[in-house]
Parts: sequence; structure tokens; C-alpha cells
Amino acid sequence: MTTEISGFGLGLRTDHYADFTATAGQPVDWLEVISENFLVPGGKPLHFLERIRADYPMVMHGVSLSIGSADALDADYLRQLKSLVDRIEPGWISDHLCWTGVDHANLHDLLPLPYTEAALRHLEPRIAQVQDLIKRPLVLENVSSYVAYAADEMSEWAFVAELIRRAGCRLLLDVNNVYVSARNHGFDPRCFIDAMPAEAVVQIHLAGHEDHGDLVIDTHDHPIRDEVFDLYAYTIGRIGMRPTMIERDDRIPPLSELLAELAQVRAVAATAADAKRAAACA
Repeated sequence: MTTEISGFGLGLRTDHYADFTATAGQPVDWLEVISENFLVPGGKPLHFLERIRADYPMVMHGVSLSIGSADALDADYLRQLKSLVDRIEPGWISDHLCWTGVDHANLHDLLPLPYTEAALRHLEPRIAQVQDLIKRPLVLENVSSYVAYAADEMSEWAFVAELIRRAGCRLLLDVNNVYVSARNHGFDPRCFIDAMPAEAVVQIHLAGHEDHGDLVIDTHDHPIRDEVFDLYAYTIGRIGMRPTMIERDDRIPPLSELLAELAQVRAVAATAADAKRAAACA
């Protein structure tokens, strides 16, 4: 059974376990959990996950798949992932379009791929392997990046769109990551949004970042900036409403602050959707 996901969510973090277990009616439509936090046979993480899962729909988001690595996919990791999928029946399972290591060494970073035909051919069977295991499309997220490869043969947005077409996977569109990469590499972030196949976008991420002028760093430790809200509104205007959530991984504020920020996300999305409908009727 697949859980239906819609509306606006948050990332479930340990700081807020007590808030979600004490009050089942928080104004959150769904929660995203980091898969690796629960790949254990028991203990407190799974205890809280089971309790909170009873009241809130969930999706799973991983950081260790390393779909783009030259190493073979980790069979033990995939088995644990499938076990968790069967346990919590998430709306979908996502990870990042990146590589995290090579020669079985984990670099603990989400490293960008070269945007080449060879990389596309490398990714196709690996995505198929995961999708065969989980029995549903894999959802992949565009990452923020700070370097580019001399070997690149196409833009990031052309690469992502072509991969979706070939592999039949879906997209977690991280609007903050689009903005960060656009600033770092000097492209118009709207070109990225315009190129995305709308039907493949199942989820949107929003987050904060640090702006150092000539370098923008995706930190997930600040509130969403106005320029990212603007790009989010543009995105909703292009592809329509999508399940959207806030990522906050450091300097985590009280839940009340995140809920206030989520209310702002709802308002921006509603305004953009209304403008899209009005334009269609004009």
C-alpha cells in the first residue's frame, strides 16, 4: 500500500520527537524521515518512528545510496532500505542524484556528477536495480554544487530531464539547491525550473543557505530566504502545486518557529497557484 502525500510537511528531527508524540494534531500534513536514522533492528529511533507514523503520513529520504558512484550499489544497504519501506509504507523513497564515495570509502558529502552521456548510461541500470527492489519509481533530488567538470557535455537541467525520460524515475525538486547552484555557476535558476518535466516532480524541498557573495553554501541552518521564496513561487506558477517541505538540519529552532515558517510557505504557494489559475482563465 502506498501512502497518499499532499500539502505541506517538515523533516522529522529528534529535537521535535516530543512535540509530535505529545500532540497528534500539529498543523503538518506529512513528515519526511532520513532513512539512515532508522536502519536499525530496534531502539528509540524506531520506537518514536512507529508512534509518530500512526498520526502522520511519511516519506523516506536517504543520503547513502550513492547512485552515481563507480562502486556497485551496496546490497546490504538496499536490503535494510527495503525492510524499512515495508515497515512504514512511505509515500515514496528518495535520495540524491550524486555520488558519495568510491572504492568503498564514504566521503560523507553529496558530490555532483559530470553531465555527460556516459554518466546517463551509467545511471540507467543502477536506477532500474533500485526500482526493481522497491517496486516503485525512485525519486532523485538535484543537489547543490560548488564545482563543475571540464568534461560536462550539457547543462544540469538538460541532464536531469534526460535521465528522468530514460530511467522512468521521479524528481524531488530542491528549489534552494537550484538557487544555490545557479548563484555559484552563474546561470538563471528559472532555466532549470522551466526544463523540468512537471509530471515527474513529486516533491519540493525548501531550505536556508549562507550567502557569502561570491559563494553560496547550502547549510540548512537558516530560515528560507526571500529569493528562494521568489523562485518557489515561480516554480508553482510553472508546474502547479506539489507536496512541499522545509529542511532544517542544524540550529534547529522550536517546532513553533518552523510551523510559522511553514505557514509562510503555504501562503506563497496559494498566491502563486491563484495567479496561475487567473492567468489560465484570462
